[in-house]
Amino acid sequence: MPALSGSAARARPFLKWAGGKSQLVPEIRKRFPSGLTTGGIVRYIEPFLGSGAVFFHLAQAFSLREYLLLDTNPDLVLTYQTIQKRVEEVIEVLGNMETEYHALSPDGQREYFYRVRDAFNKVGTGTDASAISMPGVVRAAQFLFMNKTCFNGLFRVNSRGLFNVPFGRHRRPTICNASNLRLVSWVLQRAEIRTADFEDCGKFVDDATFVYFDPPYRPLGGAAYFTSYAAAPFNDGEQGRLAALFRKLDARGAKLMMSNSDPKNERAEDDFFEKAYTGFTIERVKARRTINSDATRRGRINELIITNYRHAPGAFPE
Repeated sequence: MPALSGSAARARPFLKWAGGKSQLVPEIRKRFPSGLTTGGIVRYIEPFLGSGAVFFHLAQAFSLREYLLLDTNPDLVLTYQTIQKRVEEVIEVLGNMETEYHALSPDGQREYFYRVRDAFNKVGTGTDASAISMPGVVRAAQFLFMNKTCFNGLFRVNSRGLFNVPFGRHRRPTICNASNLRLVSWVLQRAEIRTADFEDCGKFVDDATFVYFDPPYRPLGGAAYFTSYAAAPFNDGEQGRLAALFRKLDARGAKLMMSNSDPKNERAEDDFFEKAYTGFTIERVKARRTINSDATRRGRINELIITNYRHAPGAFPE
C-alpha cells in the first residue's frame, strides 16, 4: 500500500477508545524512528491495538512491507477482521441499526440499546472470527453500535467477560460512517490482525521492526481506574512483564516506543516507570484526559512516551 498524498481522503479511527491516541499522534510522529523513511524499518507491530490511531496514521504516511496488529480483546479483533474482509455487510447491518435507532424516542433508544447489549452478551465471545461468518458480521455491528451509543464510548467488561457499560443518552450520534469504514477496510488490507497476548509479538521482531506499545494505562489513582478491557486486569505485574519484553526486544535491535500514564501527575515521588525503564528515553508530553467517570478529573495532564532510541528533532514535522 503506497503512502497517501496530502489531498487524499484518509481513514480515521472508527472507535472511541479509552486511551486512544488521536490527540497524541503529532507528538508520537515527532518521535518516529528515522528508519521509516530510510528503509531500515520494513515491519510495524502494534500489540495493543485499541482504536489503532497510530497504525492508521503511520500506514497512510509510510509504505512498509508488513503490519501486524494484536490485541487480547477477541471482540475488538473480530470487528477489525470483519471490517477488513466484509465491510459492505457491516455497513448494511450497522446502517439499518442506525436508521432504527434514530427513529425512536429517547426512551425507545434506551430500550433498543439494552436489547442490543443483551443480545451481544448472550452470544458471548465464542463467535468464530476465523471464518468471519454472518454471525460475526452481526456481532461486529453490535460492537460498533454500542461503542457509539454507550456511556462515554467505554469498553468495559465484568469478571464474567460481559459488556456492562450503560446507555449513553446520545440523541443522534453518527453510528455508521460508511465512507470512513470503507477507507479503514482499504488500509487494513495490508495488515495481519490477531487475537494474542502482547508477548506473542516477540516472534516477529528483528532489527528491521518498529513496535509501538500502547498498553492499558497504569492508574493515576482510584478515580482513574474506571474500566477493564478484559476480565483479567492489567496490573503492575503486567506492566513489569511489558518492561521485560521491552528490554528483550531492545537487545534485538528493534526500534521501540511506548505510551503510558505519568504517575507523577498524582504523586511526585512515584518513580515506577523510571525504575522499570532505566536507560531508555522517557519524555513527558501534554495530553487531555477525556474519559473519566468524574468530569472534574478530566483535563490536561502529562503522559509518558518512552523510546529505546533518540529521535532527531524536526525529522517528522506535524
